[in-house]
Amino acid sequence: MAKKDDNPNYKVIAENRRARYDYAIEEDLECGIILTGSEVKSLRTGQSNVAESYAEVKEGELWLVNSYIAPYEQAMFGHEERRRRKLLVSKRELARLWNETQRKGMTLVPLVMYFNHRGIVKLKIGIAKGKKNVDKRETQAKRDWNRQKQRLLKEHS
Repeated sequence: MAKKDDNPNYKVIAENRRARYDYAIEEDLECGIILTGSEVKSLRTGQSNVAESYAEVKEGELWLVNSYIAPYEQAMFGHEERRRRKLLVSKRELARLWNETQRKGMTLVPLVMYFNHRGIVKLKIGIAKGKKNVDKRETQAKRDWNRQKQRLLKEHS
């Protein structure tokens, strides 16, 4: 993923911070998204949420389900807040995603929605497998240990 410093137009719109805690992300994929004008205007103000959403392959197309984009007040023609939005990937990627989701326990989780360096809305989705509670505790323990390690290094420096 590009950094803010590299591209002046790059801007994170919405991030699913809980995804890496709840799921083991095997790989991620950048895809486009079909939006209406009022949705893009609303995203420019940063009013969206992808935390409760998921992606699915249905009838040969990739869809983002249950993502929230706030209504844009100045729009003449508004949009439905939680409508299904079509995601854009190549046919080869779509076939691969469909095969991955047919495996036991695999799902497509949106990770980050952002404007790329050209100002186009992109969505990064992850091919993920749900973690059990034991794995979540292990992740939490690793995170706590890394924080403690950083504090100790900071104190001794």
